[in-house]
Amino acid sequence: MRRLSRQLIDLRPLTTSPPFARMWIGSTLSGLGGQMTIVAVMLHVYALTASDFAVAMVAVAGLVPMVFAGLYGGMLADAFDRRVVGLSAASITFVSTALLAGLAWSGNETVWWLYALSIVNSAANSVVQATRSAITPRLVARELLPAAAALQGVTVGIMVMAGPALAGVLVAVAGYAWTYTVDVVLMTSLFLGLWTLPALRPEGVVVRPGLESLRDGLAFLRRAANIRLQYILDIVAMTFGQPLALFPGIGAVLLGGGAITTGVLTAAVAAGAFLSSLFSGPIGRVHHHGIGIQRAIQVYGASIALFGAVLVGAQAGWFVPGTPGAPNVVMIVAACVALVISGASDNVSAIYRSTMMQSAVPDSMRGRLQGIFIVVVNGGPRLGALYAGSLATVTALWFPPLIGGILIIAIVAVLVRMSPAFRAYDARTPVP
Repeated sequence: MRRLSRQLIDLRPLTTSPPFARMWIGSTLSGLGGQMTIVAVMLHVYALTASDFAVAMVAVAGLVPMVFAGLYGGMLADAFDRRVVGLSAASITFVSTALLAGLAWSGNETVWWLYALSIVNSAANSVVQATRSAITPRLVARELLPAAAALQGVTVGIMVMAGPALAGVLVAVAGYAWTYTVDVVLMTSLFLGLWTLPALRPEGVVVRPGLESLRDGLAFLRRAANIRLQYILDIVAMTFGQPLALFPGIGAVLLGGGAITTGVLTAAVAAGAFLSSLFSGPIGRVHHHGIGIQRAIQVYGASIALFGAVLVGAQAGWFVPGTPGAPNVVMIVAACVALVISGASDNVSAIYRSTMMQSAVPDSMRGRLQGIFIVVVNGGPRLGALYAGSLATVTALWFPPLIGGILIIAIVAVLVRMSPAFRAYDARTPVP
C-alpha cells in the first residue's frame, strides 16, 4: 500500500497551502465551465450559419487578441498586485459570459455577438492564466512545485474530457441559455479562489507595463538558456506532433465511425494527461528536469510515430470489419493507446517545464515569462495544424504523424546534445 501511495499524485500543495487549494478548485470548476462555453459557442455558431468555416473562425478570431492579452497580462502581473490583476481579468470573463447567457435567454444572439464575446473571453482568460501561474510559486514551497503542476494536469484532463461532453448534453437537453448560465455559476468559484488570496505584489524591480517591460522580459529570455530551450523543444513537439487537425478525416476515411471516432481520439489524449497526473508521485523525486523534459518529449514523438504506424495499418486494411462503413474497432483502440501515451508524456513534459519556469525565473519576471509561454503554448499547436493539414493534403493522413514523430525524436536529441547546461539542470539549484 505504501509503495502504491508513492506512485500516486502528491496532494501536499492542497493540504499545506489552503490559498493554493482554493485557487486550484476555483480554476478547475471555472475551466470546466469555460470549456463548456467554448463548445457551446461553436455549436451555436453552426446552428445560426450551418457553416464549418464560420465555426473555425471562432478559434482563429480569438488567437491574436489572446496572444496580445497574454503578453500584456504578464506585464501587468509583474507590475501590480497579482490578486487584483487576476480578479480584474476574471471579472471581464464573468461579464462576457453573463452577456452570452443574457443574449441567449432573450433570443437576441447573433453570430457577431458570439464572435465578439468569445474574443473578449479568450483574451481575459489569457490574463488570468498568466497571472495565476505567476502566483503559484508564492503559495507553494519550491519542492512542491512539481506536484502543483501535476494538479494542473488533473485540471486540464477534467476540462478536456468532461467539458465538451457536458456542453453537448446540456445544449441538446436544455439549450444554449442554460449552458452559458451553468458556466456563469461555475465561474463564481474562480472569484472565491482569487478573492481569498493575500496581497501579492511582485518582488524585486518593478517595470510599468509597456514596450520597455516587454523588452526586459525578452532580454531576460535571451540570457536564460534553459528556459529558452524548453520553449523551443515545446514548439518542435507541437509543430511536428500535433495531429488533432487530422482527426475528423481519420474518423471519416481511415478508421470509420466519423464524429464519434473523432471525439474518442480527442478524449484519449486528455485521458493520458489525466492518468499521468494521477500517477505523478515519482515525478517530484526527479531533480534533473532538463533530462526529464528531453525524455518525455522523445516518448511523445515515439507515440505520435506509433499513431502514424497504426494509421498505415488501417490504410493497408488491417482488421477491417465485415460491415461496410463500420468503425475499425481494433485499430481505433490501437490508435487510442498511442494517443493516451502522447497525452501522458506531453503532460510529464509540461510538469517539468512549468516547475523549471516557476522555480528558476525570478519573481519580478514570472508574469512576463508566463505571458511569452502562452504565445508558445497557443502558437505551437496552430503551427502543428498547418504542418499536418498541408502535408496530409499532398501525401496521406498517416504521413504527418509518422514522419513528425521521428523528426521530434531526432531534433530534440540534437538540441539537447548541444546544451550541456540543460542536461545538467538540477531542480535543487535552479538556473534559468
